[in-house]
Amino acid sequence: MPEDSVKVAVRVRPFNQREKDRQAKLIIKMQDKMTMIINPDGNNEDPKKFSFDYSYWSHDGYVEENGLLVPRPGSNYASQQDVFGDLGQGVLDNAFEGYNCSLFAYGQTGSGKSYSMVGYGANKGIVPITCNELFKTMAANTDSNKRFEVTFSMLEIYNEQVRDLLSKDNPKGGLTVRQNPKLGMFYVENLKRVPVGSYEEIEKRTEQGTASRTVASTNMNATSSRAHTVVTITFDQIIKNETGSETKKSSVMNLVDLAGSERADSTGATGDRLKEGANINKSLSALGNVISVLADLSMGKKKVMVPYRDSVLTKLLQNALGGNSKTVMIAALSPADINYDETLGTLRYADRAKKIKNQAVINENPLDKMIRELKEENDRLKRALDGGGVIGGGDVTMSPEDQMQMRKKMEEEIRAQLMANQQLLSDNTQNWDQMLSEERHETDAITQADNREMSKKKTMPHMVNLNEDPMLSGVVFHFLEQGDTTIGRKDANPQPKICLSGLSIQKQHAVIYNTNNGVEIEPVGSHGAKTKVNGLPLAGRKQLGHKDRILFGSNHLYVFMNPLKPETDVDLPAQITWEYAQKEIAQAKGFATGSAGMTKEQQIAQEQILEILPMVSEVNAVSEELNKQKNFEVVLISAAAQEGQGGQKGTSFRASIFIPIVFPDDMRVMVKMKNLLNGNTWLWERGKFMNRRYLIQEMYQRYLDGEDVSHIKKEDDPFWEPTEDVLIGTANVFLQSLAFGLDFDDKVVITDYKAQEEGFLYVNVTPCTQSGKPFDEEYFVESPNELLKKPYHFKVTIQSADINKPRFSKGVRIKYKDYKGDFVETPMVSGTLQPQFKHSKIITFPEVTQEHLNFFEKGNIAFLVYGVQEDTVPDRRLLKLSTRELRQMEQMGNMADNGRRGTIFGNDAVVSDQSHLKTEIVLLQRKYERLAQKEKRMQQLCDEWSKKNPEHQQFEPFLRSVSAVANSSGTRLKTRVQLLNQVSEEKDDDIISLYVFGEEESALAEEADQNAGLIEYNKVAKHHFDYDKPAIPRQNTFIKSRSFDSDSLGSVDLEPFMKAPRDHENNNKPRNRNKNELNTSHRQPRARSMGDAAAQNGGQNGRVTKSNGKDKDGSSACVMQ
Repeated sequence: MPEDSVKVAVRVRPFNQREKDRQAKLIIKMQDKMTMIINPDGNNEDPKKFSFDYSYWSHDGYVEENGLLVPRPGSNYASQQDVFGDLGQGVLDNAFEGYNCSLFAYGQTGSGKSYSMVGYGANKGIVPITCNELFKTMAANTDSNKRFEVTFSMLEIYNEQVRDLLSKDNPKGGLTVRQNPKLGMFYVENLKRVPVGSYEEIEKRTEQGTASRTVASTNMNATSSRAHTVVTITFDQIIKNETGSETKKSSVMNLVDLAGSERADSTGATGDRLKEGANINKSLSALGNVISVLADLSMGKKKVMVPYRDSVLTKLLQNALGGNSKTVMIAALSPADINYDETLGTLRYADRAKKIKNQAVINENPLDKMIRELKEENDRLKRALDGGGVIGGGDVTMSPEDQMQMRKKMEEEIRAQLMANQQLLSDNTQNWDQMLSEERHETDAITQADNREMSKKKTMPHMVNLNEDPMLSGVVFHFLEQGDTTIGRKDANPQPKICLSGLSIQKQHAVIYNTNNGVEIEPVGSHGAKTKVNGLPLAGRKQLGHKDRILFGSNHLYVFMNPLKPETDVDLPAQITWEYAQKEIAQAKGFATGSAGMTKEQQIAQEQILEILPMVSEVNAVSEELNKQKNFEVVLISAAAQEGQGGQKGTSFRASIFIPIVFPDDMRVMVKMKNLLNGNTWLWERGKFMNRRYLIQEMYQRYLDGEDVSHIKKEDDPFWEPTEDVLIGTANVFLQSLAFGLDFDDKVVITDYKAQEEGFLYVNVTPCTQSGKPFDEEYFVESPNELLKKPYHFKVTIQSADINKPRFSKGVRIKYKDYKGDFVETPMVSGTLQPQFKHSKIITFPEVTQEHLNFFEKGNIAFLVYGVQEDTVPDRRLLKLSTRELRQMEQMGNMADNGRRGTIFGNDAVVSDQSHLKTEIVLLQRKYERLAQKEKRMQQLCDEWSKKNPEHQQFEPFLRSVSAVANSSGTRLKTRVQLLNQVSEEKDDDIISLYVFGEEESALAEEADQNAGLIEYNKVAKHHFDYDKPAIPRQNTFIKSRSFDSDSLGSVDLEPFMKAPRDHENNNKPRNRNKNELNTSHRQPRARSMGDAAAQNGGQNGRVTKSNGKDKDGSSACVMQ
């Protein structure tokens, strides 16, 4: 039997509007049959190359003519007709020869699968063109001995359940998939197969199936991108020979639009404990396994069982893959850099598929023989049924119960086979024209209903559906006649005029009034019906305008159209899309949706928010309906709050040794689940939530099917999660001070992901020796470049914390990253809200590089503060409340706390941590001190010159002296002074440092070098000045300013900080001082630490005194380090 490889084509689509807005980069190139993909982050990495039977370039090079996209002269654009000519025509030719044919489209959601298969508007896809050409060829037949019979079926596979899209009645759990024991093929039991006699009839049936998909996906809360659609056209040619007997040449054409190929692990679901139980991608995973095994077999590898039985999809595609079929696969590619991983996965998938070998045969049998064999098989099956269902001998070792179960199962299989055979007999013996005539009555009725709808659209107000799948939008219409139109569930009494089902739909949900004054909508008062108009909750009666958006429950989204009053807001787009309506809902919830000025990362996060918001709304509705006492909300988590995820933005330093300064680009979309009974919370990555949401949908469907889901094991409940330590918040310590030899010793605010204060952390980060000994008080680095090529050590000390919320008294611990990128963790401290950690860690850079200096300049250490959560016994009063009531309490509590909090996006300013600002202020103060001393020295020179007698005032020496000071950067020298009240022995605490400017600078520096770094005081006394020092803001002043609503980010006013009160006794924890502390006029006790920078300005006495360990008024710039 000849083998025929699966033909594989790939096709790349144009950029969509979102990709254009974000200025996406093109990653696909094509040359003849070669397709190349470029890694956008590959640093000149060579493109990966793949060769296929066809590579279709449909990205650009086209023009529109009357709605039809055609190639621009000289371009290599592949139009719909080009694709059909290569792929569809081959399917058609093979069908006429009697071969089974299969065509399936693969690719991620939004890659253009449906466009290639079905098309849009005037640009018909492969399926409609193939069907049209089929009937054109049949009409051109002139052989009177040949007649044709065509049947059409359309099904959907979702969550491993099969739905007949041409039938209004589908059993709970879906249609059964069975295997024909004689042919070995799988088929769908009781699937409706409709005789069709023209392309127009197929088109009407396709529209019927599409409408059925839309209603089902809305009612079942299913995501259309996760469903596979299979259109099957059975094409029979009955040929009469010279003897009058007939032969039937039969071809089954399977046209398959596969679900989106997004990988679960790419969205973060890999860590979910319930991932193995989800069918979210089961069919595609099974299909991939089948393709891999078949590819190995075709290459002569060890023979293994092909796992067709692993999913419903692979059972139905058994013939298409490795069986009796000529098969074509078209892989749809996304061209944008953001989709690199998914597009590469699609190319590799297609590359494996082209290795598969099929063994197609012509399906031709004499009708008489086929009918005779079917009758004989039916007789055999009936005898087996009469004999108790056992065709062969049973296993004597089986128990009576097992034998009974086996007999029952075999009887069921025999009856199903009898029914299938009887259907085949009926199809082959019943008059075809009669069957076609009966079905045409139903098709005509559909056509007439469509015509009536078409005329009503022009004259009557109506609602038209929106769906995330553009193919499913605009297919469901509800017309609003004069008077009242009630909306609700079909089990309501009286039954509403518009019946909806699904999440959050009440029996009596809303009423729409169509009067001479216009159209108004009103929620049904006391039932808590969930309805939104233009993104806002409907609280009372409201006038509807043309193109208003209405959301009923969680899923039923419509656009109101009023052809009698078509005036609209000028800002509305010409066509309202599902995406536009979802953006509107997101804006109403406080999320910014404008893309102007946004980075690619921000736009990605925005898209994820818009994608996930309706899912969160849906899951909350399920939680209410099943009374799960859980609440879900979308949150944006910064890189600093993402353990192990923090980032790589803004630094290339050792793949992010610490987490860099957090900008909006580092935000990550997550979902927070909260137990409304005890307050425990969990943060789920987007992928994990989507996985759970799929399981929740599955659970809810079982609930609708009548199953009791209230007593399932908690381990199997997608709403349940074991308790885990929760991230209370983060505290950021910026490292700019380390570049200048300054330490950081302060009380740092702990903030959660909403920038709400959760407590304080007492932290010290100080330069030190290799053994951890801090440098002396006078240590200061003039320029960070002095550190280059030298070893550098600094010590991180976590002293203690103050935690606000009592629920975290069960235990608190801190985590942060060390030099190697590994997490360092403190011990858990329990039983207190003021844990004492007393933790320290020395971090060493063997040789400072420019990257280290850049890191000091831009980086920070993010301390992650975790709290222990326990399954505590909830308040009994809360147990009496429903989930809806608990959620209302939660929302009211949030509003009472701080009101709505917006999301950082677009041009909103982001306030850096206040300690970072303070570091810069201290460094600026250092520069101020040096300039102030330079100014004093210049004033001193001017005073000396002005006091000289005119005959001694020589201008040139004076100018030379002043210029030398002006052009000098200053040299810091140390000298020893005599402290009052101190005995004569010399001690280190009487050493001061000061800056020397001018012509003496070099000579004094050289003398100091020869004298162990010290210079006699009398030689530098004239460089010892008093000057006015600016006040430095205290850290707790900054901390208080942190308590703002996140909508006000970027509105911090620094003026109050510059007028901070002087008292710092309750501010930062002071470090131990030397007992003898030098305090001269205007001198701070020690401002080299960030915490100590809040020390006071003093008096004006100008005398050298001894402090006896206490801070006195007065200070001198000579010791300000």
